[in-house]
Amino acid sequence: MPRGAAGFEPVTEASAPASESWRPSRLRTMWLMLAAVTAPVLILDQASKFYVATHLQLYQSIPIIQHFLDITYTRNPGAAFSLFANLPAQVRESFLFVITAIALVVLIVLMARAEKPSWQTAAFALITGGALGNLIDRSRNGVVIDFIHVHYYGWSYPVFNVADSAITIGVAILLLETLADSGASQRVG
Repeated sequence: MPRGAAGFEPVTEASAPASESWRPSRLRTMWLMLAAVTAPVLILDQASKFYVATHLQLYQSIPIIQHFLDITYTRNPGAAFSLFANLPAQVRESFLFVITAIALVVLIVLMARAEKPSWQTAAFALITGGALGNLIDRSRNGVVIDFIHVHYYGWSYPVFNVADSAITIGVAILLLETLADSGASQRVG
């Protein structure tokens, strides 16, 4: 039907065929984020864990900034903050593998749906790099290597790694974006 004729509906993203949501510009955005953000996070994470595991003894600690920052080699069988560490090994490993695999698929789809790079796609890419880094550790060793220990005299934050940092920064970016968006919509509305 010609434009403007009865029954004509303009094509919008919601009504576009599924194949249009995977246009080359969107895939280009995904590949850019994977190459520029995810890959460096993954390389830095795996290289730092390899270095710590080959140069330190388990539980060895090297002070970097007195009473504040140490490199302390630990192995975490659970998720963040040793969550699920007390589950039987096979149940824990299967559960964490499945949850991580699902999260990775969702994150990659979200990046692939983005029209252009943004803070949001960078956040998804950071989380993807961190999740992949910890998944590789779990697949290879059954545990995640942690080594960054922040503390102040009697106070001690759980030991973490580069992958955990990337995930945390990615989530923080998403939260800030959400707060900024909700603040802007409240001012407009």
